[in-house]
Parts: sequence; structure tokens; C-alpha cells
Amino acid sequence: MQDLCTKSSPKICAVVLCAGKGLRANLGYNKVLHSFSNESVALKSIKKFLRFDEVIVVCDEDTREVLSCSLPYDNVRFVGGGMTRTDSVKNALKSIKDCDIVTIHDGARPFVTEQIIEQSVRSALTYGSGVVAYQSTDALKKVTDGKTQSVDRSDYYIVQTPQSFDFKKLVDAYSRNSGVYADDSEVYDRAGYEVHISPGSRDNVKLTTPSDFLGLNGAYRVGYGFDVHAFCENRILVLCGKTIDYPLGLLGHSDADAPVHAVMDALLSACSLPDIGVLFPDTDPRFEGADSMKLLEKVMQKITDYEIINASVCIITQKPKIAPHVSDMRKNLAIALNVDINDVNVSATTTEHLGITGEGKGLASSAMVLIRKK
Repeated sequence: MQDLCTKSSPKICAVVLCAGKGLRANLGYNKVLHSFSNESVALKSIKKFLRFDEVIVVCDEDTREVLSCSLPYDNVRFVGGGMTRTDSVKNALKSIKDCDIVTIHDGARPFVTEQIIEQSVRSALTYGSGVVAYQSTDALKKVTDGKTQSVDRSDYYIVQTPQSFDFKKLVDAYSRNSGVYADDSEVYDRAGYEVHISPGSRDNVKLTTPSDFLGLNGAYRVGYGFDVHAFCENRILVLCGKTIDYPLGLLGHSDADAPVHAVMDALLSACSLPDIGVLFPDTDPRFEGADSMKLLEKVMQKITDYEIINASVCIITQKPKIAPHVSDMRKNLAIALNVDINDVNVSATTTEHLGITGEGKGLASSAMVLIRKK
């Protein structure tokens, strides 16, 4: 950490807290072990501090067993966690033999940047503390005994980690304060030491509740599908499971329900599964004249790890008019996809008499779906 020095070779240690149970995340396991982009939350957090002289990872034995194989570094060691965050920090501080500045960070904050860490440490080297925080941009109210009082939000900060301190002062602060505290700056302040704020960021979030984990590890996925069929005589026109009164039908091995085919391919695409041409080949007599809504049921059975957020279907044809049938089409799709009708939309457009759809030779459909891992 020579690039941060303001005095002769200060020793800078990091404490990364990974001992919490993470019950509010409702994952069924320690939230810091949740993996995204091929690494756990804890590992992403710990790696931000590997350039420190020493990194102490506070965790239970099970978490240690998982993390240790991914941290083959001489400056990394593990310490057992306590019943509370305060206890865990005390355990870490007791294990440190030689240190000038100690930085304490929540293992569930994997998005902390090098700049935030460096500014925190520099503040501690200069002032004795560097507590990462940012000013609130929301209106704040103070409520006492049911009475509400407006306060100036510019006077209030949202506190995060890392929090860096003069090691001896922080050890003294913890030795003179018993009880359980929300963070280290509170202990430091109660001991009479001055807390200095270091710039934080809204992006430096602590993963806590289930919603914090949405979007991680590909939780949301988008799929796109497209299908086109030629019009022909002596066939019934079926779109989104609804029979349309029209002199021509669509040519295909199944019932040629183009918008349903597009929806199926969109779902399969979102889940990285083979398309309907592979699953229901037109060379297989089992699918000759098949009801596409029944085939959609089979597709739904293959994507049980995901839930559908919404689906949007566009039918491209010059004729027939689609608008009179949209309501029934949406109902059919909503039932098949097991979603509310408001989460399904069917629209229609023409190609201004251009191409096979504009010339009345065929009908095409595209579909997009948004799904979420359960």
C-alpha cells in the first residue's frame, strides 16, 4: 500500500465481514456465497483489498471452507465470526498484531470501487478515520412520539463501508464500549474520537433483501422469436389459439399458429434451449396438424426454473384484420403462459403492401418475452 502512504511505511490491514447469516435475503444460505459472474459476492468483495498488507476474512467454518480454496494468498487469513457484527469486528481486531490503519468492509458490498477504498484510507491516514458515506437525496423527517419534524437533508449522510481508522484508536474505542452497534463509526464516536466522512456512492450497495439479488447472475433474461407461414387454401386460420374466419389458412406441419410459434421460440431463446424446429421437427408425424397451444404447454414444462414477467406479440399481415380478435388472443396466451392478461400484449401491423405479407401471400409474427429466474 505504498501509494497511500503519508508517513513511513504504514501497515494497512483490511477486515472483510462475511459471518452474517443473511436471513433477510431469503436465499437459504449465507448471502455472501451467492454467485454471479462466476464469483461469489464475498470473493468479489475480498479481492478489492488484496493489495493491503493483510486481509482478515471473518466468517464461520462452512463459509471458510468454500472461500479458502479461491484465496491462495499469503496475506489472507480467516477469523471466526461472533454472534453479532460487533463481536465479529472484535474478534478480527484481537487477531491483528501489527497495524497502523484498519479498514472494515461488509462482505455483502461487492461493488465498492478502488477509488472509494483509497479515499477512505487516505482520510484515516490524515485524520484518523475515513467513514464512507454519501448525502441523502431524499426528503427526511424526524418523528418523535408521533410528531413529525422536517429536517435539512444536507445535514444527513447515508453511511456505508469501508470504514477506515487509526488501528490503536479503534481498538481503544471497542475496549471502552460494550453492547451491540450498527457500525464501527458509532463505536469510534462514542469513545470521543472524531469521525471523518469519506465520499461514498449509491452504487456501493449492500446486498440485503431478495430484491437486491434480482438481476444478478442473469436473473432476468430476454428472448426473441419470429415465424412466418404462407397462406393456402383448405386450411383453418388459427392465431394465438383462436380460429379466425378467413378464406385462407396458413401452411405448416402443425396448425401453423405463427404468433404462438414466435412466443415458443422467444421463451426457448431466453432459456438458451433449442428452438421449436429442433423440439418439434416437421419430419415427425407426431406433430402433424398439432395444436400449437398444446406445444406451448410442452415448452412451459421445460422452463420451470423461470417465471414469465411479460410477453409482447406482433402479428404482421395485410389481411385479415387482427384488432377484433386481440382480446381473445391475449386471454388465450395469458392462460397458457400462466400470467395476468395485463402482462401479455398482442398488436398488429402491415407492411404497406410490401413483401410476402404485404402482397397477401403470408403472415408473420414476432414475439419478445422477459423472464426471471425463480
